[in-house]
Formats: sequence, C-alpha cells, structure tokens
Amino acid sequence: MAKEEKQSPLAKLGLNTPADLALHLPIRYEDETELFDIGSAISKHSQFSVQTQGRVIDSQVTFRPKRQLIIKIADENDELILRFIHFYPSQQKQMAVGLFLRVRGEIRHGFYGPEMVHPAVKVSMPEAPLPNQLTPVYSTVAGVSQTLIRKAIEKGLSDSRTNSFLREIIPMQWFNQPKYDVLKGLPSLEIAIRTLHQPLASEHKESLLDRTHLAWRRVQFEELLAQQVSLQQAHVERRKRLAPILQSPKNGYVQKLLNKLPFELTAAQAKVWQEIAHDLSQPFPMNRLLQGDVGSGKTAVAALAAACALDNGYQVALMAPTEILAEQHFQKLVPWFEEMNLSIGWLTGSLKAKAKREVQEQIMSGALQLVIGTHALIQEGVSFAKLGLAIIDEQHRFGVLQRLQLYSKNGDQAIYAHQLMMTATPIPRTLAMTYYADLEVSVIDQLPPGRSPIITRLIKNTRRLEVVDGIRRELLKGRQAYWVCPIIEESEALQLKTAIETYEQLTTELPQYQVGLIHGKLPAVEKSRIMQSFKSGEIQMLVSTTVIEVGVDVPNATLMVIEHAERFGYAQIHQLRGRVGRGSEQSVCLLMYAEPLSMAAKERLQNLRESNDGFIIAERDLELRGPGELLGAKQSGETMLRFVDLIRDAWLVEIAKDFAHDLLQNDPKIAHDHVQRWLGVRAELLKS
Repeated sequence: MAKEEKQSPLAKLGLNTPADLALHLPIRYEDETELFDIGSAISKHSQFSVQTQGRVIDSQVTFRPKRQLIIKIADENDELILRFIHFYPSQQKQMAVGLFLRVRGEIRHGFYGPEMVHPAVKVSMPEAPLPNQLTPVYSTVAGVSQTLIRKAIEKGLSDSRTNSFLREIIPMQWFNQPKYDVLKGLPSLEIAIRTLHQPLASEHKESLLDRTHLAWRRVQFEELLAQQVSLQQAHVERRKRLAPILQSPKNGYVQKLLNKLPFELTAAQAKVWQEIAHDLSQPFPMNRLLQGDVGSGKTAVAALAAACALDNGYQVALMAPTEILAEQHFQKLVPWFEEMNLSIGWLTGSLKAKAKREVQEQIMSGALQLVIGTHALIQEGVSFAKLGLAIIDEQHRFGVLQRLQLYSKNGDQAIYAHQLMMTATPIPRTLAMTYYADLEVSVIDQLPPGRSPIITRLIKNTRRLEVVDGIRRELLKGRQAYWVCPIIEESEALQLKTAIETYEQLTTELPQYQVGLIHGKLPAVEKSRIMQSFKSGEIQMLVSTTVIEVGVDVPNATLMVIEHAERFGYAQIHQLRGRVGRGSEQSVCLLMYAEPLSMAAKERLQNLRESNDGFIIAERDLELRGPGELLGAKQSGETMLRFVDLIRDAWLVEIAKDFAHDLLQNDPKIAHDHVQRWLGVRAELLKS
C-alpha cells in the first residue's frame, strides 16, 4: 500500500491556492512602525502595546516564586525588565548580555519596576529602519509560523492567478447608483485585499482592527452579495420544481378540523394560515418557516396544513427532533383528527424492528395518511407513496444542511412535497435574511386569549427552603410544578446524579405529593409513561433535566424552578419557561442562581427577567453565541460567513439583498461569475 503523502504546513490551514492565500485575511495587526525610548514608553504607553529597544545588561534565571527568565535592557537613560515565565534555552542565547533588542508588548509595574511579560523580541541594531506597514497576524495551527504564512501570502499576492481571481467582476457603475450611495468610495477588491494584508502605517488602525475600514467593507459586501445571489437563485430554482396543488373543499378535513378545535383561531393564526393555504395552492413546493413564541398555537396551524394535504389525497409527514416532542404532537393531533376516518402512524428509532418494518410498509403502500415521528422518517428504508406535505418542528435542530429533498415519482417526473418548518425559537431578522433568504417566513405574534404572560423572578439558591415552601403552596391549590436540574457540561453522569438527588430531596420535603423524575437516559417508553402521569395529574411535581425543553404541554403546570439558571443559555431558559403559562392561571418561572455571578450571566438573567419576547431573546442569543450555534451549522461543519459579523454589519445585509436582486434581474452572467468566485461548489449546498 502506498504511503500517504505528508500534508504541507499550509495545507493544514486549507491554503492550497493563491486564492486561498489571498482570502486568508489577518485576525489582527501589530504596530512596529513606531519606536519609543524606554522612558517615553514607560510614561506614556503603560496600558498599550508599545515598541522600544535597548541593550541587554543582565540575564538570569530565577527560581522564586517559580522558574523564570529575567532580562534587563537599558538605553542611555532608563532600564526595562523583560520577564519570561515559559522559555527555552535558545531564548537565553538570543537575549545574551551585550546584544541589542527591539521589544514590543504592554508595560506594567512589577515587583522590580517597569516590566514587559513575554514581549515580542527581535535582535536588532539601534539604527535599524522601521517598517512602513502594520504587521499582519494570521490565524494558524501548531507548526505553522506567522513568518511562513506571511511569506506565502506575499508570494501569493504577486502570482498572476491571484490577479485573475481578484479581477473586478462587477462594473463600477453598479456601485455609483444613487440607491447604493453607501457603497461609493469602496476600493476595488484587489486594492481591498492588498490593503488588508499590507496596510501602510498611515491607515486608520482602529477601523482595521474592528473591521469597519473601507477595505474590510468591500470584502464583507462581496461575501454577503455572493450568499444573497446564491439564496435568491435557490428560490428561483425551487419555483421550477413541480409540487401538488392543494386546495381544500368546503366540507373537507380543514373545515371539520376548524369545527373540532376547542378554540377559535387568533387573528395571527388566521393570517398565517391564509399565507400557508396560498402557498399550498401553488404548483411549486412551499418552503415556509412558521415562527411563533412558545404557546402561540403553531401546532393548530400545522394541523390545518396537514388537513389540506389530506383533503387532496396526499400523505403528510410530521417530524420532530425528539421522541417526547413527537409524542406530544401525536397525542394532540389524534383527538383532533378522530372521527375523520384517517389512518395515523408513528415512527421513531426506538420502535422494535418488526413494528418499524410494518410502519414503513404502510407508508410505502399509502395505507398511512399522516405519519408522526423523529428523523427516522427520513432514514433509509422509508419511501412515501404520495407525500404532499412535510412538517418539520424545531427545524434548526436538524442543522442548516438538512433541509429535506422530499419527493415522490409520477412516472418520470419528480413531485416535490411542500415543506412547513416550525420554530419556537424566533430567528433574528438579520439571521433570517442571511441564512433563510430562500424561505418565506410567517410569524404568529400573539398568544391565545386568556393566557397571561409568565412572571420571571430571580432568586438566590441560598433561599431554597423558601422556594420549596412556594411550591408547596402552589401544589395545595391543585396546580403542578417543574424543577429543572442544572446543566453539568463536564459529565452527563454527574447531571443525572444531581437530578436523582433533587428528586430524593423533594420526595422527602413534599411527602404528601407524588414527585416524578424524567431524564435523557430513561427508555422512551418510560419517559412517555412519566409524561402521561404528569399530564393526567397523577404526578404533581416533576424533576427533570432539559429533556422537557420543547413540546411538553401541561396546562395545569403553573410553576417552574430552574436550578443554577446561570449555567443555561438564553434560548434554553426561554424554551423551558414556555412549558408553564399554557393555561389560564398566572404562571411563574423562578431562575435560581448561585453567586458569584459573572457579568455575562448577570446580564443574561436580567434580560430574561425583563422580557418574554422571543425575538428580543433571540437577538441577545445571536450576540452571545453567533449564527453557527443557532443554526446547528457548527455541528454540520458548514463554513459560515467568514468576514461578516451579523451584529456589526446588519445594515449591509439589506443592501446586499437588494443588490443581488438587481444583479440577477439585469445581468445574471455577472451574478453567476460572482457566486462562483466566492462559493464555488458550496453554492449548490444552498440550493438543497
């Protein structure tokens, strides 16, 4: 067997072509263009990285309080200590007594006087000229030095292929249109890239560092434009596909369901249903995202969409990320559709092989009209006879690349299913515009009548006994409560141990009430049994890990305690507290925290206390975690926008969106070339 070729250092960073090198832009810059004598550096620049120089007058290794290398340099008037806690013998030689050093770092006042800790050091001469450019610093991996990257990029920028890659694709007159006034003054892409790699000392340093410099703006706009063009192309391509035209007759399943529902649709639900009904009546596949805060009634709207497909003789698949959530949908939809003579099936990974095979056969034959389950619905071996609609709940949990290609065959023609995606985690507007631009978006922005906003309170964990007394008073009224145990990232076993301990404590503290325990390690059947007991009121107090985060609907539950709330993120707490407040009684969520709190945790808990608005929470979550985690894209490994920050650059997204539309309308060849430069084969992924 032939030996594998050893990967080159640059290949480890994915830098295989001059284009790769050109787009490997600096993460920051070091300023070696200014030089101060030691005295000036000490007096004027004590809080900033500064460059100075001097001759080594002392070099020694000390062992108190621990082993470290102490170098003393001096110029004509002053002295400065360089301290190295980690060092190699070669560094001692590099900084031997008598050598002249140019050093850069932050100066602070240490035990022996002014010092730099681990400064950047160069052996130099007193009169050595200063560079006239800022020094770029690049992201790297172990074994690939900054010097190697800088030399490779410098060589790459002089390669003729780089000039070809960086050529202007979009004629300048596009940027000079009055409607794109903010783009005037942007440099060409080539000048922008060269400026970012080799910025002159005269460039505005702060704007280079915070990525608001015009050179950064050009790169950011180019990247956003490629993404927007690609998504809009995907939108057009989707409209070329065939889908069943679904319209509901007057006395069909849709009307029967509306008569059966135990409530009137809210104005927001009715509006959203009209949007979905319009999409279903089109000859191309719907691709709609239904957003609604926890408890806003998304399931009822999804059920109406399902009824419309069933009215037309098509099958419907409803997919949820967990068995608990899938079962909640099953238990809610079956009573709504009973007496309509429909066959409803259930398919999850935990079904025994024989039962799973039977369900798959019924799906394939068309005997099952409505199938509810987990991702087992899209695994190998599942083939629908006549799928008309796929409903995907909490779709972001399946990852951004798992938008489904669900279709059946009519002769040689592929007939694509309509898709309705639902989420109770509202997607911030900038995120929707940049990653869901090929989706239509509907929002249910009101709660059903009679629902009171959930009151959220912060309480220290030292007041645990008061919390238990509060639970006792609530249970005495015939209500039910949740106690959510903390996330323990280091160990699932530890988290389970904590949940079991909490369950045992509460069983002792609330002897007259039935306490239940549910967690991820329980078999699906056991989880289902416990949730059913809680729903029926046999269990009054439910101790849980985050498995109840989504989908659990118990209207009688009015109190939730989230222990160690400081360990949870925005979206998790917002989802968890949405498990209460689902009936007409006032509900409360207690965020129990332990001190000391970090500033970030304090701010997060305060924001959650002050707002129940899912969109505000989602914006905060975006600021904290970035788009990769919110979209499930970090797990999929898909590269996100490299140079755009959706908080800082939100204003640019709207412009790129309009520019992309105009470009596709007026010069599709330019649009195509632009996408190929930036995305290449990845453009196809966005069309899935």
